[in-house]
Amino acid sequence: MIDMLGGRSFASLWYWLALSVLWTWVGRGALGIPADLVRRIHAARGASPDAAAPGRADDALLLLDWLSLVTPRWQVPPRDGVVLIAVAAFALSALAVLGFAYGRETAQALVLLLAPLGLVGALRVRLAARLREVLASAEAGDAAPGAAAAQAAARIVAHLRATRVLSVAAVAAAAMWGTLWLVRHPNGL
Repeated sequence: MIDMLGGRSFASLWYWLALSVLWTWVGRGALGIPADLVRRIHAARGASPDAAAPGRADDALLLLDWLSLVTPRWQVPPRDGVVLIAVAAFALSALAVLGFAYGRETAQALVLLLAPLGLVGALRVRLAARLREVLASAEAGDAAPGAAAAQAAARIVAHLRATRVLSVAAVAAAAMWGTLWLVRHPNGL
């Protein structure tokens, strides 16, 4: 049991468990919007555009309501965004230098966890900005609620697909690098 709690990252069951739980959790949804609501609206988009269908109208209004609640939380002021990016870039580059230049296994494992997660965070901030545009056009009356909800659902589905591709690439990269590390350092040295 004590061997499972060792300091070796790539040989630890806990690292691989954390990696799989992290990417499963990240891929479950977008911005806290219920995935079943997005799926219903996205599936109804291919059907005939009947605005009189009560379920579709209710779902459209419900999605727009979710967007009005969720997207302001993902707004990053420009000044704060610059500071956030600078701190994240410094921390990630310091870990990358420690890991890949000085051969520290734990730093390498953290880079393989945090770098793709930073990309997902940037994609989520971008999605929220794009969804705010859709919401603003619906609030201004430039787009019908059903059309705005369908556009928002399409953007969320595209974001979820990009997140899934990124998660597969991140897990594959971590698995390949971890395997290569273990082959090169069989005794942990």
